[in-house]
This record gives sequence, structure tokens and C-alpha cells, in this order.
Amino acid sequence: VGNSQVLTCTRKSNVTMVTWKINPKVGGPCTLGYRADQNKTDRTNCSDSMNWKFRPDRDPALEIRQVGIAHEGNYTCEVVATDGNFHDVYYLTVLVPPRLTLYCDDHGNPVCEAAAGKPAAQVLWVLGSNFTPEEEGHDNGTVTVLSRLTAYGTNLTNTTCIVSHPAGNQSKSIAC
Repeated sequence: VGNSQVLTCTRKSNVTMVTWKINPKVGGPCTLGYRADQNKTDRTNCSDSMNWKFRPDRDPALEIRQVGIAHEGNYTCEVVATDGNFHDVYYLTVLVPPRLTLYCDDHGNPVCEAAAGKPAAQVLWVLGSNFTPEEEGHDNGTVTVLSRLTAYGTNLTNTTCIVSHPAGNQSKSIAC
């Protein structure tokens, strides 16, 4: 999320037409088209964040700037050339790194929260085994994972929470 993504498309000489067909999971479809005989590009229902990376007659790659969850979905590029039609198909999955918060609850137990990640993060404790993670799903497809480490009267001088996620791992330590 937030980065730019470039999807490549088959490069051919003697291109007649190039079409990107985009079907996001959220919202309606959009298309980007190029006709060589008129040297003309066209767009239908595409946001400004999606455009040709270069001139489509030279390189038909698609660039998505500031990728967001709404960009997730199917992307198909069709190149029509004198030697045939060529398709490249992608499914774009958007990863959202969770926000890590570590604090002590009212009973002196450490609580680790991995907020609004996509997919859900895994929360683990170093030197702790008595915990139960709770997950809360959000409308935008992200998930918050909350894990409370119960020590039952044991003084935890320094506890470390580890959040494992495909967008990157994080850890924080706290003394409760």
C-alpha cells in the first residue's frame, strides 16, 4: 500500500492495439486503450492513479501510483499485433502493514496490538506461552489482532511482542 506498482505487458513490434482491462474487487471496471492507426490513447472509468508507464506504442506497461486496497483485483493486458494476440493476466494483491502498539492493561499484563493489517498479522511473545489472540475484521479488508499475555502474578520485567507479516516483521518490548 502507498507504493507504485508497474505491470508489464508483452512487447511486440507492429502493434495494432493495446488494451488494459482492469476489474478491481471494489468499484467498477476500467480500461486503458491504445490504437496505433490513430496514435490515440483512451481511458474509461480509470482513476488518475492508473496510466501508461511510457508511450504505449513503445512499452505498454501499466503504472499504478499510490497503490491502495481499492486497486486489488484482476488486470489483463491484451496486445494485438500482426503476428497474433497476446495476453498477460495479473491478480494484484495489496499488503497493508499493521500498526504495532504495545501497552500494559489495568491488571499489569502486556497487550500487543497489530492494527489494520492485510492480511491479518501473527502476534507472538518471546518467553511467553499463555496468550490468546483476538481478531477483528474491518470493512476495508484489514484485520486488527490483539494479544494479551497473562502472567498470573509473575513480574514480567521485560516482555517482547513479535508481529509477523508479509509486509515486514516488527517487535517491541515493554516492562509491566
